[in-house]
Amino acid sequence: MAEALCNGVVALPCAGDVAARARGATAALAESVPIGRCSTKSSFAAGRMAVTDRKARPPTVEALPGQMNLSFPKAMRWWEKGLHPNMREIESAQDLADSLRNAGDKLVVVDFFSPGCGGCRTLHPKISQFAEKNPDVMFLQVNYETHKSMCYSLHVHVLPFFRFYRGAEGRVSSFSCTNATIKKFKDALAKHGPNRCSLGPARGLDESELMALAANKDLQFTYEKPGLVPLAQAIAKEAAAPGGPWLPLPASATQLLTQGSENSLLSSGR
Repeated sequence: MAEALCNGVVALPCAGDVAARARGATAALAESVPIGRCSTKSSFAAGRMAVTDRKARPPTVEALPGQMNLSFPKAMRWWEKGLHPNMREIESAQDLADSLRNAGDKLVVVDFFSPGCGGCRTLHPKISQFAEKNPDVMFLQVNYETHKSMCYSLHVHVLPFFRFYRGAEGRVSSFSCTNATIKKFKDALAKHGPNRCSLGPARGLDESELMALAANKDLQFTYEKPGLVPLAQAIAKEAAAPGGPWLPLPASATQLLTQGSENSLLSSGR
């Protein structure tokens, strides 16, 4: 080889020989490694590592039938927390009027609130405590945002706002207070809370309030003003009603009345 270099003559391999050698190497590689894979020796314990050019399939996730109907509990709103059996939310103007009319001698507290009123939210736990300590008092909640038109007719323009109703007296107190002036609520509850008997049915809303609600076209509320009844007819109706306020007359008084009526008839016959 050195002599050939010195003489300037180099013998190159034939192109055919190079091609034959390449084909032989390719065939040998194909026998040892499958198509699409390459194989190499490694010093690891496994000895051989295979790498494929196929794309890995993403893992398939199959949802079970029971997992498709996932439901989360509805978050409780702040005015729905801490409620007691003597607390409930008013659904309509008719519901408010009927609840007050059917309350009998119970003290009824109407609580006007708004979901976005910070003072109402702060005061709500205190009202719940009062309701728990006074189970004989009825607490009615009126959502201002839901019944805005009704609140306008009742002249409620500030929140939180409270109205107290008691038996035949009707509305006995009306005021607005916050957590800082809660004493106003305590005093009204102590004044009108003790049990007492009313002479007559529950009055409920004032007649002017009932007329205003009936005149509001946004409300499905009807009210007919009662007509005038003669005094004698009203007394007779109350006396004939079972369980009325009238006490039964003694037998002697009944006989005197009967004799008096007979004498008057005889004298008129003459």
